[in-house]
Amino acid sequence: MAENKLADMSTEFAIQILKLTDGIKGHYSLSNQLERSGTSIGANIREAKYAHSRPDFIAKLQIALKECYETEYWIEIAQKADIISADIAKIILHDCGSIRRMLISSINTAKENKDVKR
Repeated sequence: MAENKLADMSTEFAIQILKLTDGIKGHYSLSNQLERSGTSIGANIREAKYAHSRPDFIAKLQIALKECYETEYWIEIAQKADIISADIAKIILHDCGSIRRMLISSINTAKENKDVKR
Protein backbone atom coordinates (compact mmCIF):
# COMPACT_ATOMS: atom_id res chain seq x y z
CA MET A 1 0.00 0.00 0.00
CA ALA A 2 2.86 2.39 0.79
CA GLU A 3 4.26 1.72 -2.67
CA ASN A 4 1.08 3.06 -4.28
CA LYS A 5 1.09 6.05 -1.95
CA LEU A 6 4.68 6.78 -2.96
CA ALA A 7 3.81 6.48 -6.64
CA ASP A 8 0.76 8.72 -6.20
CA MET A 9 2.71 11.32 -4.23
CA SER A 10 5.49 11.40 -6.82
CA THR A 11 2.95 11.86 -9.63
CA GLU A 12 1.32 14.79 -7.83
CA PHE A 13 4.78 16.19 -7.11
CA ALA A 14 5.72 16.00 -10.80
CA ILE A 15 2.57 17.96 -11.65
CA GLN A 16 3.49 20.60 -9.04
CA ILE A 17 6.94 20.88 -10.58
CA LEU A 18 5.58 21.22 -14.12
CA LYS A 19 3.18 23.96 -13.03
CA LEU A 20 5.97 25.72 -11.16
CA THR A 21 8.44 25.61 -14.04
CA ASP A 22 5.77 26.79 -16.46
CA GLY A 23 5.77 30.08 -14.55
CA ILE A 24 9.56 30.51 -14.51
CA LYS A 25 10.55 32.88 -17.29
CA GLY A 26 14.06 33.70 -18.45
CA HIS A 27 15.81 30.90 -16.57
CA TYR A 28 15.69 28.03 -19.03
CA SER A 29 18.60 26.05 -17.55
CA LEU A 30 17.22 26.14 -14.04
CA SER A 31 13.64 25.31 -15.04
CA ASN A 32 14.86 22.51 -17.33
CA GLN A 33 16.97 20.92 -14.59
CA LEU A 34 14.15 21.29 -12.08
CA GLU A 35 11.67 19.71 -14.48
CA ARG A 36 13.99 16.84 -15.27
CA SER A 37 14.85 15.98 -11.68
CA GLY A 38 11.37 16.62 -10.28
CA THR A 39 9.61 14.40 -12.80
CA SER A 40 12.31 11.72 -12.76
CA ILE A 41 11.49 10.85 -9.15
CA GLY A 42 8.15 9.30 -10.08
CA ALA A 43 9.49 7.70 -13.24
CA ASN A 44 12.10 5.80 -11.25
CA ILE A 45 9.58 4.80 -8.60
CA ARG A 46 7.38 3.37 -11.36
CA GLU A 47 10.36 1.57 -12.90
CA ALA A 48 11.14 0.00 -9.52
CA LYS A 49 7.73 -1.65 -9.54
CA TYR A 50 8.86 -3.83 -12.45
CA ALA A 51 12.45 -4.36 -11.36
CA HIS A 52 14.15 -7.59 -12.41
CA SER A 53 15.50 -8.30 -8.95
CA ARG A 54 15.67 -6.90 -5.44
CA PRO A 55 19.03 -5.19 -6.17
CA ASP A 56 17.47 -3.63 -9.29
CA PHE A 57 14.45 -2.52 -7.21
CA ILE A 58 16.76 -0.91 -4.64
CA ALA A 59 18.87 0.73 -7.36
CA LYS A 60 15.79 2.33 -8.97
CA LEU A 61 14.62 3.70 -5.62
CA GLN A 62 18.13 5.01 -4.93
CA ILE A 63 18.06 6.87 -8.25
CA ALA A 64 14.69 8.36 -7.29
CA LEU A 65 16.23 9.42 -3.96
CA LYS A 66 19.13 11.11 -5.74
CA GLU A 67 16.64 12.96 -7.94
CA CYS A 68 14.84 14.13 -4.78
CA TYR A 69 18.06 15.61 -3.44
CA GLU A 70 18.78 17.26 -6.78
CA THR A 71 15.27 18.72 -6.92
CA GLU A 72 15.70 20.16 -3.44
CA TYR A 73 18.93 21.78 -4.60
CA TRP A 74 17.27 23.47 -7.60
CA ILE A 75 14.36 24.67 -5.46
CA GLU A 76 16.79 26.18 -2.94
CA ILE A 77 18.72 27.92 -5.74
CA ALA A 78 15.51 29.27 -7.27
CA GLN A 79 14.32 30.57 -3.92
CA LYS A 80 17.65 32.16 -2.96
CA ALA A 81 17.83 33.84 -6.38
CA ASP A 82 14.29 35.21 -5.86
CA ILE A 83 13.01 33.29 -8.87
CA ILE A 84 10.34 31.62 -6.73
CA SER A 85 8.89 32.84 -3.45
CA ALA A 86 9.89 31.45 -0.08
CA ASP A 87 6.29 30.28 0.44
CA ILE A 88 6.29 28.25 -2.78
CA ALA A 89 9.74 26.85 -2.01
CA LYS A 90 8.59 25.81 1.46
CA ILE A 91 5.60 23.87 0.07
CA ILE A 92 7.64 22.14 -2.65
CA LEU A 93 10.49 21.31 -0.25
CA HIS A 94 8.02 19.89 2.26
CA ASP A 95 6.45 17.63 -0.37
CA CYS A 96 9.84 16.59 -1.72
CA GLY A 97 11.00 15.85 1.83
CA SER A 98 7.98 13.62 2.43
CA ILE A 99 8.78 11.63 -0.70
CA ARG A 100 12.46 11.49 0.27
CA ARG A 101 11.67 10.09 3.73
CA MET A 102 9.38 7.45 2.23
CA LEU A 103 12.07 6.48 -0.28
CA ILE A 104 14.68 6.14 2.47
CA SER A 105 12.31 3.97 4.48
CA SER A 106 11.48 1.82 1.44
CA ILE A 107 15.14 1.40 0.54
CA ASN A 108 16.05 0.44 4.11
CA THR A 109 13.19 -2.07 4.29
CA ALA A 110 14.18 -3.60 0.95
CA LYS A 111 17.80 -3.91 2.10
CA GLU A 112 16.75 -5.52 5.39
CA ASN A 113 14.56 -8.00 3.54
CA LYS A 114 17.07 -8.74 0.80
CA ASP A 115 16.93 -12.48 1.45
CA VAL A 116 13.14 -12.56 1.18
CA LYS A 117 11.81 -13.24 -2.33
CA ARG A 118 9.53 -10.61 -3.88
